[in-house]
Amino acid sequence: MSTSSRPASTTTSGAAPAESFAAAAARSAALEDQITTDPSRFRVLTGDRPTGALHLGHYFGTLANRVRLQHAGVEVLLVIADYQVITDRDSVGNLSGAVLELVADYLAAGIDPATATIFAHSAVPALNQLMLPFLSLVTDAELRRNPTVKAEADAASGRALSGLLLTYPVHQAADILFCHANLVPVGRDQLPHVEATRSIARRFNDRYAAGASVFPEPDALLTSAPVLLGTDGAKMSKSRGNAIELCATEDGTARLVRRAKTDAERTITYDPEHRPAVANLLLIAALCTGGDPSQIADFLGDAGAGALKALVTESVNEHLRPLRQRRAELVADPSYLLDVLRAGNARAIEVADSTLECVRHVMDMTY
Repeated sequence: MSTSSRPASTTTSGAAPAESFAAAAARSAALEDQITTDPSRFRVLTGDRPTGALHLGHYFGTLANRVRLQHAGVEVLLVIADYQVITDRDSVGNLSGAVLELVADYLAAGIDPATATIFAHSAVPALNQLMLPFLSLVTDAELRRNPTVKAEADAASGRALSGLLLTYPVHQAADILFCHANLVPVGRDQLPHVEATRSIARRFNDRYAAGASVFPEPDALLTSAPVLLGTDGAKMSKSRGNAIELCATEDGTARLVRRAKTDAERTITYDPEHRPAVANLLLIAALCTGGDPSQIADFLGDAGAGALKALVTESVNEHLRPLRQRRAELVADPSYLLDVLRAGNARAIEVADSTLECVRHVMDMTY
């Protein structure tokens, strides 16, 4: 899953070492081949926290890949992780509005609700009930070693973690396992997140199901999504105010790009290591036009940062224009967005109820 928007799964260990990444990359490549051959074998679970408007980084990082997988014939489930909003916040804010905004983003980006399942975490009681047996399978120490939990603890500057945040990794496992998802699209830094879910599935099968495969161990589907920088040179983020939002107007996009950080050199070159801000703008233009960032730099030559920003603005607005038009139509009809969400909730409830019934059976809890 995503970042502010956190990933759909979490981990009990640290970042994946090089040898683990190499193995995961090979496995992911094999999975892509299998998707091409028989997409019906796969079910993907991913999603986002409804904590703000999605932006260009989300679009090229996750949304476009979800649409690709759906078009390939993979079953896609998208969880809107509303309970996760309160893992690190004191107030939910306008949560219902934020949830519908996410639904609009998904549909405008090309997700087809006729085949994809879009649902809210809080609307699926049986999913959340799976938390209890899953919590019995992890230790306090494992939870505290989780990279997401550790990062939040560091950012809290001594403030005590909530129980909800501490158990965040298990929430992620429940999101994936309740629907027996077997693919989780992630970047390299999120590989340990999938491993945690695999561990919980394995432990449940061994401890409570006498080794029977109640839950599959999901695979990571590695994405090569680029990390886009915001207008301030830091990673594009909902919370930093540095992002080109999908819902922004064309004039708003132009204002954001005009204030984007560059450097003092007039000649435009694609050099991510030494000129990251300029390289980022070139990458954005390339992603939006399907071009090559080095060739775009050669085209601009010594035209300067102003010409680069004008090109980026035109490229972004041209690429997002159909999405934004569709999104405007969707948000103008909130009843339709609610219908989509309720239909997805109903489907997720059906799946979760069936899973919980199976869990109760193997745990001898059918009374």
